[in-house]
Amino acid sequence: IVRGTTSTKIVAMVRAAGASAVHMRIASPPTMNSCFYGVDTPERGELLASSHSVEEMAQLIGVDSLSFLSIDGLYRAVGEAKRNHGSPQFCDACFSGDYPTALRDRDDGDGQVRLSGMQEGS
Repeated sequence: IVRGTTSTKIVAMVRAAGASAVHMRIASPPTMNSCFYGVDTPERGELLASSHSVEEMAQLIGVDSLSFLSIDGLYRAVGEAKRNHGSPQFCDACFSGDYPTALRDRDDGDGQVRLSGMQEGS
């Protein structure tokens, strides 16, 4: 779930088709941070999970329940025991906020990403 717009439409279609309950399971952790390494994600403030709890997200998209895979669950799914928090095995910055390189001109204080450039020499 990125902004929640597609999920909201899908839930509405499923309910219109007669579903009495809709339970959504997402096979990744919540996307809470922008990606600067090749995935075109919006600014952090536009990401639904960056400013809403799972319960609030469920209410906003209209599902009866919502659940996400944990970060450790994601690592287990690819054969790792768990995430190495000191030195992650893979880039998971969009989920964890731990970017593998320093970013420049980024203001985390207000949740706005001003520039998606990587710091030179990183």
